[in-house]
Amino acid sequence: MNWEFPSAHFTGRSRNMTSNNNAYIWNTIENVLTNTVHRPAILKWAIPFMVVFVCLASSCRMSYSFTGASISPSVKTVSISYIQNNAGLVVPTLSRTFTDALRNYFTSQTNLVLVDRGGDLTLEGAITQYVVIPVAIQGNETAALNRLTIVVSVKFTNKTDAKQDWETTFSRYQDYSSSLNLSAVQDGLIADITGELVQDIFNKAVVNW
Repeated sequence: MNWEFPSAHFTGRSRNMTSNNNAYIWNTIENVLTNTVHRPAILKWAIPFMVVFVCLASSCRMSYSFTGASISPSVKTVSISYIQNNAGLVVPTLSRTFTDALRNYFTSQTNLVLVDRGGDLTLEGAITQYVVIPVAIQGNETAALNRLTIVVSVKFTNKTDAKQDWETTFSRYQDYSSSLNLSAVQDGLIADITGELVQDIFNKAVVNW
């Protein structure tokens, strides 16, 4: 699968939109100045109007924002290494499922281009726990629910700003009825937990700047 195609296309569109918006803003300011330079009364509201437009133009050049993400224009690429599964209980497909979900989320929610290695942003890590424990113990000392927990350790590196680097452990869980076999609900639980973990990682990496 070509991971770079959607992001590269989106980047070009974003830059064209930014360029067109800036041209429109400055043309508007020029028109306002031309029409009001000899009309002091109008200049009273024209000056604040121009200040707002200048701020908008500057913000367009400072960052890209997608679903809450604020990424410096100097950041163009991201590398997401294959997430190894080092848990005691290994689900064979979990590493690929998690890695694909993480890559897909970054490329669909930002204008970053996914590269194999050496990206401006780098994410690497491993699944360290995949455990099932009983919860909601009832009066007869049996569990009404079981809890599946997945823990992943992630290291984030920002080549353009080392102050943003971090290494953190993320944990999410889902409960299911103890009357059900794990094999019957496992795929759905993994999908839900993976989605939550990916969102947590994304938020810490590019939303909380």
